[in-house]
Amino acid sequence: MAASRKSQSQIKVPSLVFGGNVFGWTADKKMSFYLLDALLERGLNFIDSANVYSYWGEGNSGGESEAMIGAWLKERKNRDQVIIATKVGSPIGDESNNLSASYIKEQIDLSLQRLQTDYVDVYFSHKYDDSVEQRETLAAYKHLIDAGKVREIGASNFPLAVLREALELSKTESLPKYQFIQPHYNLMEREGFEGAYQEFCIEENLSVTSYFTLASGFLTGKYKTAEEASGKARERFVKKYFTPKGFEVLNALETLAKRYDCSPAALSIAWTLHQPGVTAPIVSATKENHLTAFDEALKLQLDEDALALLNQASA
Repeated sequence: MAASRKSQSQIKVPSLVFGGNVFGWTADKKMSFYLLDALLERGLNFIDSANVYSYWGEGNSGGESEAMIGAWLKERKNRDQVIIATKVGSPIGDESNNLSASYIKEQIDLSLQRLQTDYVDVYFSHKYDDSVEQRETLAAYKHLIDAGKVREIGASNFPLAVLREALELSKTESLPKYQFIQPHYNLMEREGFEGAYQEFCIEENLSVTSYFTLASGFLTGKYKTAEEASGKARERFVKKYFTPKGFEVLNALETLAKRYDCSPAALSIAWTLHQPGVTAPIVSATKENHLTAFDEALKLQLDEDALALLNQASA
């Protein structure tokens, strides 16, 4: 069983959160069910999804991930054993960011229908919407919590000033507080979270479930060149990493993989687990053998030299 980390949230978060955008995209029904079963066996029972996942896949329109999770929950009859997070507000196709009360009310019901459940454990504002007052958004979430449709709320991709304002509103106007924060954070993308944002999350005792932990597969060492990523499902996400810094990080991971007898993916996950303020990194997989990296990462104790090498390469 994965160890739980402390936070102000009433939800017991395992050491890793599974990124469900693969369900109905790069993982078909058989593989999706296998992965969900295998995760539950490991005690990794926190599944992260969104209403937009994964509209960008060929033939998809959004909601595929939630629908796959819902089919699994119905078949396994295990809703009480799983923590389900989903999101609202990120544009689907040509839409704009939308955190209006009417949109949230409409989308939660669609998400619950696809998930085949009557509540979600964590409901995230997926992207900040500067056209709607935060008071309106938080009041909409209060209605959902009071109705039993949502347990807690989170914010993803929120600028720090906006997050500060939201938490102040929660205190002064008795509105729900964002308990979960989801920043983009990995060895290739450190500056958006480290420093003031990280310190704020620690001060406020927020649960941080950082995403793109493996930089869309780049940090697994799977793609050594831009040519190797060409035509692959994640090409548009990884092509920006083929830089001198990117190659330096891959070299550091390969060096440490030999020392620790583990995969570069496991090291990337373990590095994130070692970072102050991170409650549980979001990790994903599309094949059975990808789960080995999760097992390795949870056992790894990186020494100061290893952390220094990775920090220097990724600075």
